[in-house]
Amino acid sequence: MDKLKRKTGAAAPGGGPEAAVVELAGVLGGFLRTRSGVLEAAAGAIAASVRAGGKVLVFGNGGSAAEAQHFAAELVNGMRRDRRPIPAIALTTDTSCLTAVGNDRSFPEVFSRQVEALGRPGDVALALTTSGASPNVVRALKTARAKGLVTVGLTGEGGGAVAPLANYLLDVPSRSTPRIQEAHLVILHLLAERLEQGLGAR
Repeated sequence: MDKLKRKTGAAAPGGGPEAAVVELAGVLGGFLRTRSGVLEAAAGAIAASVRAGGKVLVFGNGGSAAEAQHFAAELVNGMRRDRRPIPAIALTTDTSCLTAVGNDRSFPEVFSRQVEALGRPGDVALALTTSGASPNVVRALKTARAKGLVTVGLTGEGGGAVAPLANYLLDVPSRSTPRIQEAHLVILHLLAERLEQGLGAR
């Protein structure tokens, strides 16, 4: 696996699984070099919110919806078994609410309506979108900002429309949807680990 030690961002020739792994390693390396400070700051802000009685609202579409649910599960259940649960809700799981809002109002409101109902000042709204342009994610972040929530955005390179709405922008330096989603999962695990370290055991 010498090729995995290549320069950041360089992919192995010929494509295939090894090329994807090399590309992902480069993307993650670039993220850690440029965004590690923001990552630590975001973890600190989430920990502060939880200590003050806040909760984390997580949302995204498609693969990002799955990652939102994964992150909420990590926070509630715990990567370690010796710490208290961290209150987190994935806004992607209530099909009755999602379909009611989507049908009666509009699909762009499926997350913002829930943020309006469930969010309190000081809570955290964590959004995942590879493009940074998903209308329902952008609208939810606008609602979160208006309500005084702390906003965290996980996006692709540059952040798109999410960038000005995120107090903490964790934009992955890539325009490849698979690599961005893979990097997001690593980032979410890093956040969960730092939260567990910061909040301590029971």
